Amino acid sequence: MELERHEQDGARWEVARRLPAPALRPLLGQALEGWALEGRQDVSFHELPFPGIPLILNLGSSWVVEGVRLVSFLAGLHTRPTKVRGERAFSCLELRLTPLGTRRLLGLPLHELANGTHALEDLLPGAGTLTARGREAQHWDERFDLVEAYLAKRLAETPPAPRELDWAWRELVRSGGRVRVRALAADLGWSPRRLIERFRDHVGLPPKAAARVIRLDRAVSALRSGTPRIAEVAAACGYADQAHLGRELRELGGITPGQLAGGNFVQDDAAATA
Repeated sequence: MELERHEQDGARWEVARRLPAPALRPLLGQALEGWALEGRQDVSFHELPFPGIPLILNLGSSWVVEGVRLVSFLAGLHTRPTKVRGERAFSCLELRLTPLGTRRLLGLPLHELANGTHALEDLLPGAGTLTARGREAQHWDERFDLVEAYLAKRLAETPPAPRELDWAWRELVRSGGRVRVRALAADLGWSPRRLIERFRDHVGLPPKAAARVIRLDRAVSALRSGTPRIAEVAAACGYADQAHLGRELRELGGITPGQLAGGNFVQDDAAATA
């Protein structure tokens, strides 16, 4: 397990990370994370769409998500930003689940969860008990162990995702959202309509919308990493031009390239007003 501690401007926080057990890798797209923060004022987040399913196990105070107060929650894939507010001191576990793993975990069609945030107790039996036990635990490793044991038990009781859907999702992610729906369907020997229906069930969004989210996530990562020219990011991520990327950021993320990068980029004169 990795543990980082920071202090700045009167705020103190720590972040714990641990890679999931191999059996949970199809469900967890990245490391399990634990967050604890104590600041001088309430916190707020402008969450951009990304190609994963966030599950928040709250170990402290509740959250307000799009105006609704929630304790522990899970959000489906989004094609719009999400506003989250929390108190100045909070503690939680954050898991970023894969869509197909989430479909297996919940046993629910994921289009029912898309563009929404839902109380975890309404989706997973025993979620309230899991939250309570997480709050009682004294160390991050103990909390991670509790969550992994719960998830492993759930997965042991459910069949894996269909191989065709698993391949199609991985191919869409591998291509950065640039592979076309008809090409995916043709490789599977399916009609585009069948692929769209199966994607809505197992991923939550139709493949074209999911591809937009994947492309946006790649562009956001590049801009946040300090890539200097927006036009370079647009070309690398499959956008027609810089203006196209700007429109997608506004439509899906509710944010401009300048707001995202904090001014740390060079904007082409031709697209300065796009």
